[in-house]
Amino acid sequence: MRALISLFAVILIPAGIFCQTADSTKTIAKRGKVYHVNYFVTGSIIGIGMAGDFFAISRLKNKLVVSDEELLPKNLDLQINLMNSIDRWSLHQNPADRGLYKKISDYGEIGIFLLPSLLIIDKNMRRDWLDLLLIYVEGHTVTFSIYNYSPFGPTFTNRYRPVVYYTDLAHDVRVNNNSRNSFFSGHVGSCTYSTFFMVKAYCDYHPNIGAVKYLLYLAASVPPLAIGYARIKSLDHFPSDVAVGFVLGAVIGIVVHALHKVPCSRYLALGLNTAPDEVGVSVKWKLGTGHQLALKK
Repeated sequence: MRALISLFAVILIPAGIFCQTADSTKTIAKRGKVYHVNYFVTGSIIGIGMAGDFFAISRLKNKLVVSDEELLPKNLDLQINLMNSIDRWSLHQNPADRGLYKKISDYGEIGIFLLPSLLIIDKNMRRDWLDLLLIYVEGHTVTFSIYNYSPFGPTFTNRYRPVVYYTDLAHDVRVNNNSRNSFFSGHVGSCTYSTFFMVKAYCDYHPNIGAVKYLLYLAASVPPLAIGYARIKSLDHFPSDVAVGFVLGAVIGIVVHALHKVPCSRYLALGLNTAPDEVGVSVKWKLGTGHQLALKK
């Protein structure tokens, strides 16, 4: 129940922020604002997301340990046979390097989290530091809420981490409570969001940079992919785990900005539908000029 409440909050509450009226958008434009942030609602999203994260992390860290029966060669070989050839690359690493790459990924993640702070060098962006900070934290909240509660995350999947397959490692290292949380990579998802947030914000404040923005997005891909490589070398993730985390972080890093920037009232209208025998909510989605879809519940 907590999972559903938190997931619905992350999905539905932003509608209150993002569905601005056209008039409010004009007011923002007059003030020179690039993004609109409702501090109360955004703060609520962040608070709800962090509370949900508290419950999710404790649950994910207390999954059942991998049993000895699951470690039998027959069962592990069956799992390996189901893998694609790219993911099998994770099973051909040097386990002696695990500790080093684990530190690189953990400390590297902290450094990448702090990268967007460089945006304050820009005078115009520094003026809106509070808005940018709240959007940044909000996006991270959405990212780890999807990790914690979506069907794609470890709450609903129990994929072994690569470390489970390394028979020459200590038994307790292979079977701890965290060994079922391989899919997908939360490290990579968060790091990708951080770098794409930084580039998307810079591009929105400098719309005349042209094709340079593609080079910036390419540069933004390097740090999270480096973290993903380290997570593979530390025997914590498969390449497919890294790929899903990267795509998720990149999408959120772009979409969160766009939602704060574009008044969705141009495309989405919510209302109350009443009739003698029914009461419900109406949703109208405008596809474009002369096109409109209407849903009633």
